[in-house]
Amino acid sequence: MSGKFITLEGTEGAGKSTNLAFIQDWLSEQGVDHIVTREPGGTEISEAIREVLLNKDYTAMQSETELLLMFAARAQHLKEKILPAMEQGKWVVSDRFTDATYAYQGAARGISYERIAEIENWVQQGFQPDTTFIFDLPVDVGMARVASRGGETDRFEQEKQTFFEKVREAYLNRAEKAPQRYSVLDASQPLDQVQADIVQRLQQLLDNPTVTLNGQ
Repeated sequence: MSGKFITLEGTEGAGKSTNLAFIQDWLSEQGVDHIVTREPGGTEISEAIREVLLNKDYTAMQSETELLLMFAARAQHLKEKILPAMEQGKWVVSDRFTDATYAYQGAARGISYERIAEIENWVQQGFQPDTTFIFDLPVDVGMARVASRGGETDRFEQEKQTFFEKVREAYLNRAEKAPQRYSVLDASQPLDQVQADIVQRLQQLLDNPTVTLNGQ
């Protein structure tokens, strides 16, 4: 596949949406054919699953149910949208992917990484992002940002601070173990500095079209 796959990760309120739009604009300026998507979601079926996952009324949802729904949405997303786009030479930029599953359903919900890896291998067959941006921010700062937006919160945003502390720690641990693929960005910096760091990483990927940043 000649396309690239870029994912954005982080706890709530870390600025993924703002920077996703920035990446989209930057790729357009460089003349890179691309699409932007999200998880859970991205296709009609996956978006329907997303509505179930985020519904704050479903407080009885079991962690195993949540995990399986995440991968059900991902399987559809991969086959219907991500892989076909990359086969056409397009870059795909996704708001979240499997790293989020290890952080949220794994570290925060308590499902073993081994169990998650089993399903990941079945669904993804070794497929991984070319590079992953992790927007890192103290949890209390991120939660304050979410609160300042107003409006209703979804089922995940209503979790307690300790939940998101586990999520943050999981992201940082994963980045530490595979620094070639991950780029940890200090999301508490001024936005222009964060975006300068993003451009540096994207330019690396653009300058090496036949080699991914994780060496595959």
